Amino acid sequence: MTKHIPDQNIAVYPGSFDPITFGHIDILKRSLKIFDKVVVAVACNKKKFYLFDQTKRVELINKIVKELDGIDHKRIIAVPLKGLLVRYVESINAKVIIRGLRAVSDFEYELQLATTNRTLDFEIETIFMMTAEKYSFLSSTIVREVARLGGDVSSMVPPLILNELQKIFSKGENDETLM
Repeated sequence: MTKHIPDQNIAVYPGSFDPITFGHIDILKRSLKIFDKVVVAVACNKKKFYLFDQTKRVELINKIVKELDGIDHKRIIAVPLKGLLVRYVESINAKVIIRGLRAVSDFEYELQLATTNRTLDFEIETIFMMTAEKYSFLSSTIVREVARLGGDVSSMVPPLILNELQKIFSKGENDETLM
């Protein structure tokens, strides 16, 4: 008799991750307690300015994941998201979208996204995860702004991201047009 091996329990964690922060990593690590595999889907909205292009963000996340202690890095992969999130989730046979929340102010927007995704495919669930309290203030936007103004973001991002931010902002590319 052949033993049935269940399909992997895959979740998709979408976002711009520009740059990835310790808050994102907190959600990612905790997601691995629930899911067999987490796919970090790195979005690119043509109407939005990004400090790092999509390819670079995917590359950085995959490098950072390999350096994380205490996790099986083979269970996480970052990929570029092209097109509609729900279609991507369907294409890899995932059933769950993970969304991180920092504060109540995030909830209304995230609820709109979750409701829209559920309208497009009622079998895909969205799970909201609160980030750890110590990261509740943290956003990629804040990291970019503090780094642009010469502040210390070492407690907010992994060393690899810190190094990349220092490269960008030490070149004098820190004028108001970047934000």
